[in-house]
Amino acid sequence: MSTQPQPDLLSEVLGSVKLDTAFYFNAEFSAPWTVHTPHSCRIAPYLAPNAEHLIIFHMLVAGRMYARLESGERLMLEPGDIVTFPHGDAHVLGNGPETLRIEASETLSHVLNRGLEMARFGSGGEATRVVCGFMALDPRLCGTILGGLPPMLKVSLRQDPSGHWLENSILFSVTQAGAADAGSRAVLARLSETLFIETIRRYIQQLPDGETGWLAGTRDPVVGQALAVLHRNPGNAWTIASLAQEVGISRSVLADRFKNLLGEAPMAYLTRLRLQLGAKMLTTTRRSVAEIASDAGYESEASFNRAFKREFGLPPARFRNEALLSRGRATGTVQSAGAGG
Repeated sequence: MSTQPQPDLLSEVLGSVKLDTAFYFNAEFSAPWTVHTPHSCRIAPYLAPNAEHLIIFHMLVAGRMYARLESGERLMLEPGDIVTFPHGDAHVLGNGPETLRIEASETLSHVLNRGLEMARFGSGGEATRVVCGFMALDPRLCGTILGGLPPMLKVSLRQDPSGHWLENSILFSVTQAGAADAGSRAVLARLSETLFIETIRRYIQQLPDGETGWLAGTRDPVVGQALAVLHRNPGNAWTIASLAQEVGISRSVLADRFKNLLGEAPMAYLTRLRLQLGAKMLTTTRRSVAEIASDAGYESEASFNRAFKREFGLPPARFRNEALLSRGRATGTVQSAGAGG
């Protein structure tokens, strides 16, 4: 098995990730301390009332810290580590005995007024500095990626120069940004996208052999190449035979490898890919539904409409209108708050 994901595929898929909103908390805790963060659906009303999905991450800048799911074991972090909760699961952070417990949901209304000013909590012992983030995105457009991620994952940014640069860029932007500085907010939004993409790249690289799912498929020499071909030209009139010929392998081997790793046939995957492409174009362009249907590989607008409604529960025109209304109600690209957790 190849140990590296297909670079073109990752650039294509991960490069399409666009955050609707990003929030940062900048905090210092002194031991012993514990912070409990509930599921993101409970804190979204404070941060992004219209967000359908929040990804939560914490970057340990200095000191020591553990992270765990509510019912899970502690995962120890070192400076430069990022722990991410892709599905917004409730979790606990801390250092030392779980005596002083801070409820993140109860402090949000207070810290939202602090901007990115450093917030300090704890009992006066060993200091831990954390930058926490909440990233809102549309799960319907990122379902392929999210579906392959565990409830909690950890990667390190201090293993190479690119990771060091990203960590330092986020720290600088968080330190310098003002709540009303639109330019700084835009920089933080792009850094958030880069951070999420880099986290996925590093996670894929550390997946063990025998793993299944889309992320594991990207580094398989057969499936990864087939995925790259489909993502590069999804509107082509692909068949299992033409795809196998393009990859240079038999139809049966391609179908078996695809099914074993992704749990579905190549053509079923292509159908979902085309519909996700259509959803992206509906929310990012003013092109007509007929034009989008053609670009997505559908012979008629009617067939695209039927398939789109089966996948997303709404016809394309209504999907576009609701997405525009949701964005219109949102407040800015990036908002900031002042405490971690």
